[in-house]
Amino acid sequence: MDASRNFCFFFLALLLVFLPAAEAQELCSARTTVNVKENNAVGDVVETITVADGVTAFLENSADVPFTLDGNRLVAKGVLDYEMILIILVLVQNVNDNAPEFPKDTYQIQVKELMPVGTLLEQFPATDLDEDTTLFYRLTSESNYFGLASPENPQLVIQNVLDYDKVPSVEVLLYAQDTPLSGSGGQVSFTATATIQVTVVDVDNRPPWFQPCNKHVVAGAVVCQNTGYTGRVNLNEMQAEPLTLKPGPLHAIDGDVGINEAIVYSFLSGNEDGLFDINPNTGNVTMVKAADVLGTISLTVLAAQTPSSSQFATTSLTVSVQVKSLHIPRFQRPEYQCVVASVGAMATDPTNKDEPLQIIALDDDYASVGGINPHIVYGVIGSEDFSIVNGYLFMTTNLPEGTLSLQVEAVDTSNEENVRAQLSVEVKSEKAPIPPGGFGPGDMAALGATLGVLLFVCAVIIGVLVCRLQRGKADWRKIHEASVFRSSVGQGLGGEKQGVQYTNEAFQHDDDDDDDGGVGSGGPFVTTAKEGPANDSALTSSVRALGTLLDTDNISQTSSDKEKEVKPILTKERRLEEGYKAVWFKEDIDPNAKEEVVIIPDSRADDSEDEDDDAAPAKRSEPSLAELDLDSGLGVRIEDPAEDSEGDDVLDVDL
Repeated sequence: MDASRNFCFFFLALLLVFLPAAEAQELCSARTTVNVKENNAVGDVVETITVADGVTAFLENSADVPFTLDGNRLVAKGVLDYEMILIILVLVQNVNDNAPEFPKDTYQIQVKELMPVGTLLEQFPATDLDEDTTLFYRLTSESNYFGLASPENPQLVIQNVLDYDKVPSVEVLLYAQDTPLSGSGGQVSFTATATIQVTVVDVDNRPPWFQPCNKHVVAGAVVCQNTGYTGRVNLNEMQAEPLTLKPGPLHAIDGDVGINEAIVYSFLSGNEDGLFDINPNTGNVTMVKAADVLGTISLTVLAAQTPSSSQFATTSLTVSVQVKSLHIPRFQRPEYQCVVASVGAMATDPTNKDEPLQIIALDDDYASVGGINPHIVYGVIGSEDFSIVNGYLFMTTNLPEGTLSLQVEAVDTSNEENVRAQLSVEVKSEKAPIPPGGFGPGDMAALGATLGVLLFVCAVIIGVLVCRLQRGKADWRKIHEASVFRSSVGQGLGGEKQGVQYTNEAFQHDDDDDDDGGVGSGGPFVTTAKEGPANDSALTSSVRALGTLLDTDNISQTSSDKEKEVKPILTKERRLEEGYKAVWFKEDIDPNAKEEVVIIPDSRADDSEDEDDDAAPAKRSEPSLAELDLDSGLGVRIEDPAEDSEGDDVLDVDL
């Protein structure tokens, strides 16, 4: 065989090998390798090709090919010589040149709410024409309710519990990639996407909810709290239409809004007298007969789902029976005008700015008490910057100057009757005006001088007050010392100090040089209200107490004269009889002396000249007043007499 034929045969082999596999399988099929012996006869059948219906097989450039087609049979046109043929076997390798494909662009599935986390759902695989290609998947979504079983397994998995009321539907995108998600390693990567629309199905897990209600989440469950309903009826009066209730008509809805089962209403309690009836389908409450007793009727209403009657809820209905109102409230004026200056300030009447404006609505049903209805409350319509308290208007927010046109409303809370009147409010500022150019240095200097003068005046006033306080404290100290001394003397008596009157006359003439300090002339020790024997009696009682302290309780028991009876007396005259201890008051006492109590020695120069000092009896030991527990707080000094054989001391008292 010549060279040209060898070349043509080589071309035929390449042509057959490079036919697309998919196209060859669809149009025709044959063995990929056929063995033919050399030295064959012309016309020998080499291979029979299977062709599809309506397909005709042919060879291109058949003139240069040692084979020909006879129908669907490949036959030899000449004799083949093995030594003259070059056999080349070409194997074509598969490369990644096709993108993955999902059977659908969009998938729609349904998932029940409250399904446990980890529940496996449907699979959504993709295909790739490139054989032996592994696909990798990932899921993207705005929420994290779903995930995939693995990167190579496109099965949907629940990651968070679904709540129909929160998330009625979820849409996610599923990506398929023919290279690993971590990276293609330089290989060509192809992807495909599909949309998965998940519809959350509501399940029957909630009872009816009376409307309106406040929702609360308790342990993951939603609870809807209804505060109940209220209504009013007139005493001994039938009402044909359904009762008007607050906060709205009585009705309930299925807590599972995706199911929305029908609700049936009934009275559970409180309607034993049969005054009311409730429509089982609408919940409207009507009267069966008139109420003949004033007061409040409390009813309990039951709402149950159908057909699942195990899901139910209850609420309260309070009906007030009241006397019918014959008159609605009325304002005293059709229009009110007022002026207000600042927050918290009471609005005033513009005709008399010193008089506050009072807004009052009268009710003729309360004519017996001057038309004052205690159930009326007031409010301002058109603004939240004002408040009415006890009929007086207050501004609650800083507002710019100007005039506001508002309305004031009076509402009778017992029957909801209301009336309105016009309200004109003029807002005026009471702030001090600021100069156009602001405050200059001269203004600030004048302010500083004024403050300095005020500070000096305050300092002078404080100084005067301090001086008066110190003088008052000195006077009170004297009164206190006299009182303490008097209390000490009274304690020595062991009882009340009868007949003695203590005054502060002794301290009113401290600067009087003519004061003789005597007993009867406002002396420094004790003064009485009257002259005469009563004064002597009072002084005698006081000094007797002091003498008792000096002579009875505190004299040393080692004295040689302890067995003698010593009798204290009160006198202005010195008595020299034995057995007496004289306490007397000097009239020439020094008012500036610091000693309050002084025991001065008595030499008795005139009375004891004939007595021998050596023959005098032993002097008795005298305790000092500092050692005595007089609890007086007074400064007391006692000086032992130089010579006193009889133990008679002269006591000088000066307060």
